Amino acid sequence: MNHWEWQLLEDKSPVGRLKLDGVQVGVGSRVRLVPKKRGDIMDLALTGQVAVIESIEQDYENKIHICVILEEDPGRDLGFLRQPGHRFFFDIDEIEPVSGGSAPSIPVHPSSTARILVAGIGNIFLGDDGFGVEVVRRLSARSWPAEVKVVDFGIRGLDLAYALQDGYETTILVDAYAHGQPPGTVSLIEPDSSALAESTDAVVEPHGMNPMNVLRLAAAMNGSTGKLLLVGCEPLTFGPEEGLLGLSKPVEAAVDEAVNMIASVVERMLREGKQSAESSN
Repeated sequence: MNHWEWQLLEDKSPVGRLKLDGVQVGVGSRVRLVPKKRGDIMDLALTGQVAVIESIEQDYENKIHICVILEEDPGRDLGFLRQPGHRFFFDIDEIEPVSGGSAPSIPVHPSSTARILVAGIGNIFLGDDGFGVEVVRRLSARSWPAEVKVVDFGIRGLDLAYALQDGYETTILVDAYAHGQPPGTVSLIEPDSSALAESTDAVVEPHGMNPMNVLRLAAAMNGSTGKLLLVGCEPLTFGPEEGLLGLSKPVEAAVDEAVNMIASVVERMLREGKQSAESSN
């Protein structure tokens, strides 16, 4: 990610809500499923069911898919764990708006006691873009309290968007961040996420990672992403068009600095959280 892409937190997403039969629908809208005969047996079995739109996604061919969860599904409140077996995808012509507006938001039930998510993002085949992945790999070798979850998301943007539904108080994104500093410079930044709540429009590529769209989608789904921090490293190179495996020397040398920075930030947050809890008792 470069400086300008991170600045897109201040911009609007170009993808809008959908209009079905003259009715605007988006995340949280109630719809009835009317799968076409081209669907598989599972799709056809859901004919007539009422569902809630969880996201509107776009594939690599720019085709729109509607991701829904059945309104009566008892597993709809499983947070990140609800993905397999509870989320279904339909084309635009396979859903109909249901009167009654938006359904209540899907409850957030964290899958663990984790309050802090450390998310490594990036593509290891694009040179220094793999910085966040390498930092999280080294962090994963350490022991962490239950309040901390460390995950390598790579380019799995949708997985990160759904993980952000699990109610973390703070998410630390670790990424290559080009902002005019000498290569290898590690910075701790708190992006201005206020603009995220102003837009419910976002598209995330199933096999891509654009942090801005991921954050927009997460905000649209749940309304809040908690506190966001970015530990970014100034890259030297993302390699040629055919790709490049491995970090440049200055970025490789900065990995341990980032690891120690994140460990320090997490330790301070846990300490402050403990003190706050003690003072309230």
